[in-house]
Amino acid sequence: MKVVLIEDVENLGRQGEIKNVADGYGRNYLIPKGLAAPATPAALQQAEARQRARARQEERLATEAQTVAAKLQATIITLQARAGEQGRLYGSITNVDIAEEIKRATGYEVDRRRIEIEAPIRELGTHEVSVKLSAEVTATVTVIVEPVEAT
Repeated sequence: MKVVLIEDVENLGRQGEIKNVADGYGRNYLIPKGLAAPATPAALQQAEARQRARARQEERLATEAQTVAAKLQATIITLQARAGEQGRLYGSITNVDIAEEIKRATGYEVDRRRIEIEAPIRELGTHEVSVKLSAEVTATVTVIVEPVEAT
């Protein structure tokens, strides 16, 4: 039985895909739960239109992510923090601090969960931080941590 998936179904496929499933699985589970619809000619045309629209959207998002990545690669972020004599910080620089500074410096709002650092930054100096913009696009941002000037 051919069905058009209305929603993403784990271990089967994504929304809009056309799948061949066992008759009982389609008739007794997928269709009654609203997860799929029978693959009528009209439903097939609609599914193909949705797939084309999704492909265009994904292409647009990938292009946008590449543009943002290029801008972030060229960005050097400078943060100031209180530090001791040996350059160890009192506290740390976290992905939240980096996300706020990226927004202030570039205007792009980056979700803090997309900023990948092994551990919070606890020392003065230059650090490389990865920002995962999409599944395929990752940008590396240079973060410079300087001591706060005593006044």
